[in-house]
Amino acid sequence: MNRSALFIAALIFGGTLTPVVTSAPQAASPRRAAATSPSDAAFLQQYCLTCHNARAKVGGLVLEGLDPASTAEHADVWEKVVRKLRTGMMPPDGSPKPADAARDAFATSLEAALDRAAGQQVDPGAPALHRLNRTEYANVIRDLLALDVDVSAMLPPDDAAAGFDNIADVLGVSPGLIEGYVSAAAKISRLALGDPSLGLDRTVYRVPGDLEQDSHLDGLPLGTRGGIVITHTFPLDAEYDLQVGQAGGGRLGAAPTLGPRTEDLYVAIDGARVTLQGRGATRLRIPAGPHSIAAAPLVRSRTTGADGVFHIEARTPGVTQVTISGPFNPTGPGYTPSRRRVLTCTPASAADDTSPASANATARSRRSSSEGDATEVGCATKILATLATRAYRRPITASAPEVQTLLTFYRDGRASGTFESGIQRALARVLVDPQFLFRFEREPSAAAAGASYRVSDIDLASRLSFFLWSSIPDDQLLDVAARGALRQPQELERQVRRMLQDPRADALVSSFAGQWLFLRELKNVRPDSPDFDGNLRQSMQRETELLFRTIVAEDRTVVDFLDSDFTFVDERLARHYGIPDVRGSRMRRVTIPADSPRRGLLGQASVLTLTSAANRTSPVVRGKWILDNLLGAPPPNPPPGVETNLEKDPAQVKVTSLRQRLELHRASPQCASCHRLMDPIGLALENFDHTGKWRTLDGKATIDASGRLADGTVINGPGALRRALLAKSDVFVTVLAEKLLTYASGRAMRPQDMPSIRAIVHGAAADKYRFSSLILGVVKTPQFQMRSKSQQEQP
Repeated sequence: MNRSALFIAALIFGGTLTPVVTSAPQAASPRRAAATSPSDAAFLQQYCLTCHNARAKVGGLVLEGLDPASTAEHADVWEKVVRKLRTGMMPPDGSPKPADAARDAFATSLEAALDRAAGQQVDPGAPALHRLNRTEYANVIRDLLALDVDVSAMLPPDDAAAGFDNIADVLGVSPGLIEGYVSAAAKISRLALGDPSLGLDRTVYRVPGDLEQDSHLDGLPLGTRGGIVITHTFPLDAEYDLQVGQAGGGRLGAAPTLGPRTEDLYVAIDGARVTLQGRGATRLRIPAGPHSIAAAPLVRSRTTGADGVFHIEARTPGVTQVTISGPFNPTGPGYTPSRRRVLTCTPASAADDTSPASANATARSRRSSSEGDATEVGCATKILATLATRAYRRPITASAPEVQTLLTFYRDGRASGTFESGIQRALARVLVDPQFLFRFEREPSAAAAGASYRVSDIDLASRLSFFLWSSIPDDQLLDVAARGALRQPQELERQVRRMLQDPRADALVSSFAGQWLFLRELKNVRPDSPDFDGNLRQSMQRETELLFRTIVAEDRTVVDFLDSDFTFVDERLARHYGIPDVRGSRMRRVTIPADSPRRGLLGQASVLTLTSAANRTSPVVRGKWILDNLLGAPPPNPPPGVETNLEKDPAQVKVTSLRQRLELHRASPQCASCHRLMDPIGLALENFDHTGKWRTLDGKATIDASGRLADGTVINGPGALRRALLAKSDVFVTVLAEKLLTYASGRAMRPQDMPSIRAIVHGAAADKYRFSSLILGVVKTPQFQMRSKSQQEQP
C-alpha cells in the first residue's frame, strides 16, 4: 500500500478497531504421514540428486544439501518438488523411476512437513488496498441502485495478474481513471433518479458482424430469423426515436439494402409488437426504466420444390443494428426500479417538485421554511444513511460523519434545485468516495507490524460477497455481520450456501470461469473455417458456461469438469459435434455416452478453439493450456531465438502432418525438454480440428493421437488422456482450489499458502469434491478470514 493510500485510509477510518486475535486458525493438512525418515533421504539421493545437484543444476533446481526433514527455510523449493511429484513429471520419462507408492509416500511426507511448519506460524498475507475492478463496479451499481450500466464505455479495462483481473497489486489508480470515476458518477446519479435536464443521447446496439441471420435465434419468437434482443434503460418518460438498420440476407456484410418493408420486420418492446413507420426512425412514447427490445426479420415464404423434398427459402434482410435516440418531450422521471431503490421516502413538500406541469415548481423547490426543511432533511438523512451503509459496506447511522458529509452535498444541490436534485448531488458524492471505490479493511491499532489478526465480521462479509457475487453484501449478510454472528462456523456456512443459490452467484461463471477457462477471449478468435460463424461462437461459450453453472447450482463434484456425462447444445452446436436429433436454437441438456470424446472440458469446442491457431490446431498450446490450467505445472517459455513457426515450408506442409513437423522441431535438444511435456498431451486431442470438430485426417495424413506422458503413461486419443487426468483428479482439484483462493483473496498464491490449499482439498475429498465443499474450504482458510498488519512505512 503506497503512502497516499495509507493517508486516505487514515482520514477515513478512526477510532477503536478490531482487537488482535491471539489464537489464529491453522492451515495444517489433514493428511498425516510420519515425519520424514531416512528412506526420504535415500529417495532423494537415488531419484533426484543425479540431476538436481550443485554441478548439473538441471532446470535451475538444486536439492543437494537440503534436508527433507527441515522444509521451513526452503518451502518454495520443496513445494516445487511436491508439485512435480504429484503430476508425475519427476523423475522424467527415461530416468530411473520409483514405484508409484514410493513416490506418493515421499510427496506425502514432504507435504506433512510443510504443513507442520506452516501451522507453527500463520501467515495469511496482507493484500494491497483493493480497488473495485470494472466488473465489480458494474455489479455494485446494479445492486446498489437497481441500474444496469455499460461500464466499458465509462472506465478503462483493468490489468490482470495470476490469471485474474481482481488482483489488488495491479489495480492501480491513474488520473484518467479518476476522471472516469467522476464522469461515471455524474452520469449514473442522473440516470438513477431521472434528471429532467438530461440532454439528448444516441445509443447504438450492433449485431456481431459474423452472426448468421438465416436461422432462428434463441430469445426471439418463432417465425423470425436472425435479429437482436437488447435491454435498454430509458432515463425519462418521454418520446424516443427507434431505428432498425438492415443489410442483405444471410451473413452480415452483404451488400446493404435500402431497407425492408415494415411488414417484413418484427419489432417488439417488452414483448408487445410495435410498427415502424417507413424506413427511417420511428418516434415512440416509452416510459422510463429498463425495457426489452427485440428486432428480427420475419420468415415470409417457403417455396417447395416439385418433388416435395427440397425447398427454396425467401431471403430476408438481416438486422445490423438498433439505434435509440432521445429523450424528446419528457413528461417526468417515471417510476423506475432505480428511483424506488434510492427514494425510500419522499417528503410532502417535495412531492411535486419534479412535475413540469406545475407552473410554480421552481419557486416551490426553492421555498424555505423551518418545518419544511426539517421534513426534507429528515427524509434525506434516511435516504443517505441507507445508501452509505450499502455503498460503504458497513452500518452507518444517521448521525455518522459520513452522512453529515453527504448532507452537505445534498444541501448544495437542494439550494439550486429540487429535493431530488439534492439527493442526486449526494449520490454522485457517494460514487466517488474512496470508501465506495476501495475495499478498505481497518487494521487493529494495538497489533504490531506484521502480526496476524482476524478481520472483522463486516470486512469478512465484503470478502464473501465480492468472492461469490463480485458485488456488495446484501442487507441480510450485513445484518448478520453487524451482529457479530458471521464468524460462527454454522452461520458462515449457512450464508455461503444461501449465496451460492442466489442468481448473483452467476458472477462465478462470468468472472471466475470466464478467466480461468479463457472464455472471455473467445470473442477475439477468428478461425479460418467455413464452418465457423458468430452463432457457433455463442453456442460454444454458452455450452461451457452452462456446464460450470450446472456444477454450481446442482452442487456436483468438480471432477465433472474432466468427465461430465452431460453437456448443452443447440442445433448449431449439435451439428458441429455430429449429435443427431437436436432441432432449434434453444440450448438443452443432452447425455454424453461413456465412450464419447466429448465428455468434460477437453471435448468442448470453446476450449479446443481457444487453444488452436487461426488455421490449424496447436498441440503445443493445447498441451500448455492443460498443464497450466488443469495440472498447475506450466512449462517454461521457449528460449530466445528458437524458431516456432511450423508452417515455414509450404511444400512440407502439404505432404506432412502437424505431428510430423512437431517431431522435427523437437529433435533440437533445447526444444525437447519442454515439448516432451506438452506435445503428447496436445497430440492426444489432434482428432479435434481447430474449431473442435472431429476428424480422422490431417490433410492427407491419418491422425496419430498416441503418445507417452511425462510419467510414462501411454495414451491414444482424448479418451485415454481424460482417464489419465482422472487418475490425477486430486491434482486437478488442487489446481482449482488454488485458483479459487487466488480469486477470493485478490492476490497471487505463495509457497506458504500451499498448506491451506491442501487443507481445502483434503476437506473437500470427504464430500466427493462437491463445489460447495471447495468454496467452504476457501472461506475457512486464514488467507480468507485473516490478514497480516502492514509494515509501517519509513518517513
